[in-house]
Amino acid sequence: MLVLKEIEKEKFDNFTKNHKTKSHFLQSAAWGEFSKKSKGLTPYYLGLVDEKDNIKAATLLLQKHLPLGYSYFYAPRGYVIDFSNKELLKEITNKLKEFAKEKKAIYIKIDPDIKLHNLDIDGNVIEGEDNHKLIDYLKELGYKHLGFNKAFEHSEPRYTFRLKLDKSIEEITNNFHNTTKKILNRGNIYNLEIKKNNDSIKDFYTTMIETAKRENLSLHPIEYFDNFYKTLNKYNMSDIYTVYLNKKETINTIKNKIKELKDYQSTLQIPNKIKEIDNQITKQEKLLKELDSIKEDIYPLSSIITAKYGDKVWTVHGGNSTNLRELNSNYLVYYEIIKDAVKDGYKLIDFFGTTYNPKTTDPEYGIYLFKKRLNGEYTEFIGELDLVINKPMYIVFTKLVPIYRKIKKNKRKKEVQNGISNSK
Repeated sequence: MLVLKEIEKEKFDNFTKNHKTKSHFLQSAAWGEFSKKSKGLTPYYLGLVDEKDNIKAATLLLQKHLPLGYSYFYAPRGYVIDFSNKELLKEITNKLKEFAKEKKAIYIKIDPDIKLHNLDIDGNVIEGEDNHKLIDYLKELGYKHLGFNKAFEHSEPRYTFRLKLDKSIEEITNNFHNTTKKILNRGNIYNLEIKKNNDSIKDFYTTMIETAKRENLSLHPIEYFDNFYKTLNKYNMSDIYTVYLNKKETINTIKNKIKELKDYQSTLQIPNKIKEIDNQITKQEKLLKELDSIKEDIYPLSSIITAKYGDKVWTVHGGNSTNLRELNSNYLVYYEIIKDAVKDGYKLIDFFGTTYNPKTTDPEYGIYLFKKRLNGEYTEFIGELDLVINKPMYIVFTKLVPIYRKIKKNKRKKEVQNGISNSK
C-alpha cells in the first residue's frame, strides 16, 4: 500500500533530481525555498512511498493562502512521476485530493513538461510522440484542461526550444542556423568580456529594464532576481552570465577597423566593391555615434541567469541592452552557456519559453527567431490542468483572479515605463 507523506528535502531532491524523465528545477527543494522567501508560498515536499519507505512518485506543492482560510496548490512542472503509469498517476491524484481537502484547498494546478506531440522546427506536427490520450486520462481523473494557449498566458511557457547536448560543441555549433554560425564565426571582434557569477545582479537588471521597456513587458523587482540567483546558486543550481562593453577599448577597435576599411578601399577599382566597403564604414561610424550616448566606462550589454538541475540547464531570465545590438552580445552569451553545459556534462538545455509561430510584427517574434536559430527541438507541452477540489469556490476564484492578475500585470508594466520598477 502506498502512502503520501512529507519527506525531508535531501531525500526529496535525491529522487527528483535523478528521475529518468521528470527532473526539473521547478520541482526542487531549492525552488520551494525560493518560493517561500520571494512569493510568500508554503512549500510541501511530498512523496508517495511504499511500505519500505521507497519513493515511487513525488511532488513539490506550493500553497497560496487565500482569505477565509482557503488556499490553492501549484505543482510547477509536476508531478515527478512516470506519467505513462496510469495506476501510479491515479494513486497520487487520489492521495493529493485528500491532502488538499484537509488544507481547505480549492484546486491543485499542474503544468507538466510533457511533450504534446512532435513538431518540426517550423511548428508543424510530425510523426512521433503523441500525448493527447494522456490529457484524456487526466480528465477522467478529475483534472480540468485549460486549453492549448499559444503565448505566455499561463504560469509557465507552453512552448520552448530544447537543445540536446549529446554531441561535441563543434557538431552542435555546426547545426546552428547559418545566421548564427556567421555571427559566431566572426568571433568576439569587439573584445567584449563575458563574466560568470561576478555578483552582477544590478548589471543584469539594467538589461532586464531595457528589454521590458523596449518590448512593453512587465517586470519583477530586482529583489526577485537577486533571491532567485542567490537561493539556487547556494546549491550550485544557478549561474549568471553578463557580457560587458569596455567603451574605451571598443572605440579604439572601431576606429582601427574604419582605418583598415579605408586603407583597403583605396586599393579597389571595382565600383560595387567600393560601395560595399562604404556601407561597412558607415555601419562602424554609426556604432561610434551610439557609443557617444553611453556614459559608463564598463557597460552591460546582455545578461542571462540560468538554472541547473539533474541533467538539464535552463536559460530562465535574460535581458539585452537597447544600445549597440549590432554587436550581437546575446549570441556570445548563449554560446558561452551552451559551451559550459557541454563541458559540464549536461544532456539538455531548455531555452525556457517562446510562443507558437508568432507574426513578424509580434513583440515576441525576436525572442522566437533568436531561439529558433539555435536549432533546438521546437517543443509544445500538454498545458495546464486544474484538479478541482471545491467546485463552487473554484468557479468564483477563476472569475476573479484573471481580473486581479491583469490589473497587477498592467501596474508592473507602467512601473517599468515610468522607471520605478525597483519598487514592489
